[in-house]
Amino acid sequence: MYDAVIFDLDGTLIDSESITQAAGIEAFAAMGIDIDPAFLHSLIGVDDRTGSGVIRARFPQLDTDLFAKAWSDALRRRWDHGVPLKAGTQEVLSRIILPKALATSSTRLQADRKLMLTGLGVHFSQTVTVDDVMAPKPAPEPYLLAASLLGVDPARCVAFEDSETGARSAHAAGMTVVQIPDIVPTDGAYAHHVAPDLISAALKLGLI
Repeated sequence: MYDAVIFDLDGTLIDSESITQAAGIEAFAAMGIDIDPAFLHSLIGVDDRTGSGVIRARFPQLDTDLFAKAWSDALRRRWDHGVPLKAGTQEVLSRIILPKALATSSTRLQADRKLMLTGLGVHFSQTVTVDDVMAPKPAPEPYLLAASLLGVDPARCVAFEDSETGARSAHAAGMTVVQIPDIVPTDGAYAHHVAPDLISAALKLGLI
């Protein structure tokens, strides 16, 4: 039924969202702000540039350069202990024989580092980052570009996502969307299938 599979990275293949959230809480605390975790949850799946705009609008008094450095430093310290994978990542990527690509809201530098630390890069023939598009998720461009680079029709692609932002992007691209919620629950408004984990989702769609 499908010609290719396109994966999100953070929260879908790597268990990074909780790490990013913890680093964000630490960074806000360094600025003297006791941040509501729900606010950080609203940034899941959002690229850094868009997220920075949301933060500036909410906290106009914040020194954004100092804050960004605090968050980056807190995150780097956590990455030094390793990048955990989501359950089933290695098995699913190894067993799916269709062409695979990544469509991530990370920058190229961030994505390359995560792929290097995890060794997951060998599974993907194409990687689309926020640096490669004019309109990041939730716009469809990242997924449309990934399909184009693979040389396949978006309608014949499966997209794996964790966030609402990412699911909206893949849905708008016309793909079959599988959403595996990570930190934030979903009602599946933009998903064709909602699954508890990667393996059960891949089995349900006959990908493995």
